[in-house]
Amino acid sequence: MIGLIQRVKHASVAVDGEVIGQIDQGLLALVGVQKHDDQASADKLLKRMLSYRVFADAEDKMNLSLSDIGGGLLLVSQFTLAADTQKGARPSFSSAASPDLGHELFEYVVNQARAQHPVVETGRFGADMQVSLLNDGPVTFWLET
Repeated sequence: MIGLIQRVKHASVAVDGEVIGQIDQGLLALVGVQKHDDQASADKLLKRMLSYRVFADAEDKMNLSLSDIGGGLLLVSQFTLAADTQKGARPSFSSAASPDLGHELFEYVVNQARAQHPVVETGRFGADMQVSLLNDGPVTFWLET
């Protein structure tokens, strides 16, 4: 699984002009599922997202995790993260999970996140979403399991 995490001051996701998920300080996580992924890879990605130290401590060093600060987690499915962009001018999605597997594992991550973290919001799997954010830093990391 792939998680592109961005440290944000705030972020939201809308579908058809209606905001369906929003957070204040925390992480916006764009999540891509590949065809070889399973619940174990989802668990590993979530653990990394919750514990990855990207927030400043008292000495202004990145030593605090999302769990440490109790910030929000906005999970947004994004199958294009699984694209192969090595050749040509058009991406290939041959490594992306099927829509059924992608949906199953994304919902699994959401449910596990809600069981482990106090503030979890989401987009809508498969929908045309508009994501707004104020990237803090900017700080962005690519996590892959």
